[in-house]
Amino acid sequence: MQALSQSPLDPGFVQDPYPFYDRVRAAGGVVRWEEYDLPVSARAVVVGAALRDRRLGREAPPEQAPVIPPHLAPFYEVEAHSMLELEAPRHTRLRRLVLRAFTTARIAAMAPEIEELAHRLIEALPAGGCDLIEHFAKPLPVIVIARLLGVPEERAGDLLRWSNAMVGMYQARRTPATEAAAVRATEDFVEFLGGYVEERRRRPGNDLITHLIAAEEAGEHLSREELIATCILLLNAGHEATVHTIGNGVKALLQARVAPYWLTPARIEGTVEEVLRHDPPLHLFTRWVYEDLEIGGAQFARGDRIGLLLAGANRDPGPWEEPARFDPARPVQTHFSFGAGAHFCIGAPLARMELQIALPALFRRLPDLRLAAPPVYADLYHFHGLERLDVLY
Repeated sequence: MQALSQSPLDPGFVQDPYPFYDRVRAAGGVVRWEEYDLPVSARAVVVGAALRDRRLGREAPPEQAPVIPPHLAPFYEVEAHSMLELEAPRHTRLRRLVLRAFTTARIAAMAPEIEELAHRLIEALPAGGCDLIEHFAKPLPVIVIARLLGVPEERAGDLLRWSNAMVGMYQARRTPATEAAAVRATEDFVEFLGGYVEERRRRPGNDLITHLIAAEEAGEHLSREELIATCILLLNAGHEATVHTIGNGVKALLQARVAPYWLTPARIEGTVEEVLRHDPPLHLFTRWVYEDLEIGGAQFARGDRIGLLLAGANRDPGPWEEPARFDPARPVQTHFSFGAGAHFCIGAPLARMELQIALPALFRRLPDLRLAAPPVYADLYHFHGLERLDVLY
């Protein structure tokens, strides 16, 4: 297995990781990334197969379970009940129960609210120009999630702050200060949601927390800890990813000078899929190996790990012609921005709907929208999103 070196903190990599993914793909089906001491793949066929193979998963084999330092216990106590970190049968049970509450119909019913919210945020933009991440990309998805959960919209700032602190645990730049902030945010988040769960038990409403409680009490059930972990997962995964995708998508649309035609109802679905494929918000997804097997021409043993470079697989020239080019006319085919298999993103329908509403609204209301400065990506790896998006209109 060939080894390649690339610091995930290198400023050039933060701004454009795709040349490294091209090197990984060219070097073989699986390559060892030296800085992570981790076999990784950027080939679509390998990534797709590894995401769907039940002989791999997110949950560590019992003999490989990491020892949690006491000072990080509050954070990992929540993680221990998160669907994202579990496998069958616990994952299967959790996902089934959550899908009873997080239904397609409930998501679709939010479309008029999301449309109204997008226009309200556009009308509130500072005159002449602004940082679109701060004034549009951040508030829209966090308010949507707050409304979905039944949490007061005025608490959106707290939700945003807690989410930003917690996802810092997954970033290459993680430090002791990052860990301390994540633990504080976790404790505050758990206390806040615990109060809302008890409130909804006493006074049910037409919101996701109420429906998750109903699923809990209908034979099979979610524990209080699972309820809280699920709400935190929906916010952290859904909000963070959508912020980055809105920013990355607006950047791509402006730089490619995409015609308004590609944002019409007849074309917006394909345009959103190209936004997701071309520059996704999550770049690296790791899996544990549960039995000896071969992946991408390399041998793996139980207890090994593999890193799947989702963004690299999305730029594989096998499935996609000229994959580095942003092209909303490109025929839609399966990409890996939402993962695949048992852990396919449960919030994908909501994320797609938010993008299909928000992007056309933005460009329709701001026909002179243009970049005021070159966009700069934030140092967030293994996430990928803009620090700022300064625009004029």
